[in-house]
Amino acid sequence: QVRLVESGGGSVQPGGSLRLSCVASGVSFSDSCMGWFRQSPGKNREGVAFIYNGGTRSVVADSVKDRFTISQDNFKNTGYLEIDNLKPEDTAVYYCAAPIRSHVCALAPRFYNVWGQGTQVTVAS
Repeated sequence: QVRLVESGGGSVQPGGSLRLSCVASGVSFSDSCMGWFRQSPGKNREGVAFIYNGGTRSVVADSVKDRFTISQDNFKNTGYLEIDNLKPEDTAVYYCAAPIRSHVCALAPRFYNVWGQGTQVTVAS
């Protein structure tokens, strides 16, 4: 059974940084891509980044490209999303996900069928 567990969220002031983690079991990130998504109240879930090809290639959404960095540690089977210069509009629940069924690596949430429980990020002064 594939399971993803996120951690690292919290409350931070604008301009701060966070590193979110996603620990996987039942799937190897070296064989599957992994995506990060976020959802704030009243909004659709949006993809912010995904990593593939054993962690050697990645795509980050244009809207956050200058502040978000995605990476993974294949030995630890853990994915990371580092967010710098946090802004109030980054407030959301952040999820990691894996497209175990579709094998499609993309920013669109519909391709992903295994999701973590999410970690809350709140940015406020």
